[in-house]
Amino acid sequence: MSGTGLEVFDSTIQKTNSWLKDLMEMLDCEHRREAYLALRSTLHALRDRLTIEETAHLAAQLPMLIRGFYYEGWNPTGKPLRERHRDEFLASIYQELKPTGIEPEDAARAVFLLLATRISEGEMEDIEQVLPREIRDLWPATIVIHAHPPQP
Repeated sequence: MSGTGLEVFDSTIQKTNSWLKDLMEMLDCEHRREAYLALRSTLHALRDRLTIEETAHLAAQLPMLIRGFYYEGWNPTGKPLRERHRDEFLASIYQELKPTGIEPEDAARAVFLLLATRISEGEMEDIEQVLPREIRDLWPATIVIHAHPPQP
C-alpha cells in the first residue's frame, strides 16, 4: 500500500528522502530539517544567479517535490542576480540556513556535490559556465582539485 495513494507522490517523496539522507551524511548532521534547509537555501541562491533558461533546465532534473521548493518564492524579474562575489552568494544561503548552525560554505559545497551525483554532467557544466568564477570555486571539481593537487 502506498503512503499517499498516488504513485507519483510516493515516488517523489522517496526520491526527496534519498537526497536528504545523502545530504545529511555529507554534512554530518542528524536532523532531516537541517539537510532540507541546506538544500533549499543553496538551491534558492543558485536559482537566483542562473538565467531563466538554466533555472528551468535544472528544475527539469529535480524530483517533483524538490522542484516545488526550488521554485518557491521565485520572482524571475531582475534575474539572474549580478552578484559576482562568493561572500554575497554565501550570505544569501546564510539568510535561510542560520537557524541550523551549518556553515553556508559547507552547505553550498555539499549541495553542489549532491547535484553532481544526481543530475546530468552536461547540465552541471552548463550551470557552472554561467556562474561567476568565485562561486564556481565552490563547485565539486574544485573540491577534488584542492583535495588532490596535481603532482609535479
